[in-house]
Amino acid sequence: MKIWQKNIDVDSFVESFTVGKDREMDMHLASADVLGSLAHTRMLNSIGLMTNEDLAAVQQELKNIYKEIQAGQFQIEDSVEDVHSQVEMMLTQRIGDAGKKIHSGRSRNDQVLVDLKLYFRSEIHSIFNNTEVLFNELIKLSEKYKNVLMPGYTHLQIAMPSSFGLWFGAYAESLVDDLHMLKAAWSVCNKNPLGSAAGYGSSFPLNRTMTTELLGFEDLNYNVVYAQMGRGKTERILAQAMSSIAATLAKFAMDVTLFINQNFGFISFPAHLTTGSSIMPHKKNPDVFELIRSRCNKIQALPTEIAMMTTNLPVGYHRDLQLLKENLFPAFQSLNECLEIATFMLENIEIKDSILDDPKYDYLFSVEVVNNEVLQGIPFREAYKNIGLAIEEGTFQPSKEVNHTHEGSIGNLCNDHIRRMFTEVKADFGFEKVEKALQELIK
Repeated sequence: MKIWQKNIDVDSFVESFTVGKDREMDMHLASADVLGSLAHTRMLNSIGLMTNEDLAAVQQELKNIYKEIQAGQFQIEDSVEDVHSQVEMMLTQRIGDAGKKIHSGRSRNDQVLVDLKLYFRSEIHSIFNNTEVLFNELIKLSEKYKNVLMPGYTHLQIAMPSSFGLWFGAYAESLVDDLHMLKAAWSVCNKNPLGSAAGYGSSFPLNRTMTTELLGFEDLNYNVVYAQMGRGKTERILAQAMSSIAATLAKFAMDVTLFINQNFGFISFPAHLTTGSSIMPHKKNPDVFELIRSRCNKIQALPTEIAMMTTNLPVGYHRDLQLLKENLFPAFQSLNECLEIATFMLENIEIKDSILDDPKYDYLFSVEVVNNEVLQGIPFREAYKNIGLAIEEGTFQPSKEVNHTHEGSIGNLCNDHIRRMFTEVKADFGFEKVEKALQELIK
């Protein structure tokens, strides 16, 4: 029996198809569902739709269920459709009629909306934390190896001198920009849809500002129709933010697979962090970074998947939206795992010194030689032509002193400013406010 069911049993084949993987996906939402109900029932009491006695019973049992979820002792029974039904059923079984009152002024539509937003906030926080650890490792390596030169490439041709300090620092700063995307997703997720009901509001005098404050949301989704329209849009924006971080990781992973190659030989990892071949005993394969690259490329496809699933849906709720969970939820785990393993691998990376001593890299310094002539008063185009002719004639003599001092160059990495930008974007999230509100709700 379903909470929405009346006197007609749904065909078992239809039920199986429509429920799909919802029970499995809804396990991710269990904690959020209880938090939403804790706030909603306190609001119902404030407007006279739940007595103090019923509220006390409901609040205590919801907190008990929350503890069971945290302890891994909660499950959605096969006969129950979703997490919302499971929690309501458990309450009713344990405390009686008071449990039947928690759905007043709500629809499963806004209930799942608030669950998703609470869950998304939690996942964004996890992604941020793992990104911060990776960022710190990149900055540490950038400082450690700031004086170790390496080739810089354009078109995969040797171009100009670079350094490991620049290389590591570049990906650190890339993560800062990615976090601005994540902050935009956080802002969208951090608005309260509860009270929009089925998408057209309620005749009850709901206090939506109260639930907004109790759940630590920054603001409301005011228009009840838009609150429902936001489902699908919220997921797409979040997926875009995740794809931005994934793009940085995938690019870095590609660099690693190149630089560990014997034809480059710039970096290496301990043998126990690489894999071998079944027939070639010399192989040390960078499987970790190949999988990071593939996983993150898959995540980059996620915004398009979500867009195609939600394109041209008319106003109001549609069951199509249920399937977004199956695409998005596993991506959280995958991205976090990629961030964690990338950090772990970097903690064990080995850097080769004196790479540029090899004569094959002499031409990297052609721009340095051109610039030296310009500093002596020769017009740039004339100096460029002189060095070009010397290269063609085989008489070019590199000057291997690199004197780059401007902001963000080899000799002036500006990692302190990159750290500053990271700190500024971190402060914009306001994680502490959310954590404080939720702790107050469950204490």
